[in-house]
Amino acid sequence: MQLHLRLLTTALLLSCAVLAQTEKPKSIHQKHSKKPVQVVEASCGQCKFKLPGKSCDLAVRIDGKAYFVDGTKIDDHGDAHAEDGFCEAIRKAEVQGEVVNGRFKATYFKLLPEKKASQQ
Repeated sequence: MQLHLRLLTTALLLSCAVLAQTEKPKSIHQKHSKKPVQVVEASCGQCKFKLPGKSCDLAVRIDGKAYFVDGTKIDDHGDAHAEDGFCEAIRKAEVQGEVVNGRFKATYFKLLPEKKASQQ
């Protein structure tokens, strides 16, 4: 009887731990080999690309047109208000995805390193 109680308690604790786990989002850092990769400008849609809104949200500019990004957020790529952050600078990023209903649906997003003054 005591063994059954221990097993039941262990099973209950394990099931609670499993249920408490939050589902991790799909990796936005994994390239898909069959989709084209584009290098785009990335920044804060409101601060740098003058898109409408009251908060700071990640956006990309493709062929001169800016789109808010779904699939990754502005704070997933460092401090947006740092000197090189999206609210202060327009950066380059490799992306995969497509524009759907006026928004860029990202399946891959990699912020590229900034070029130093000596590299330009």
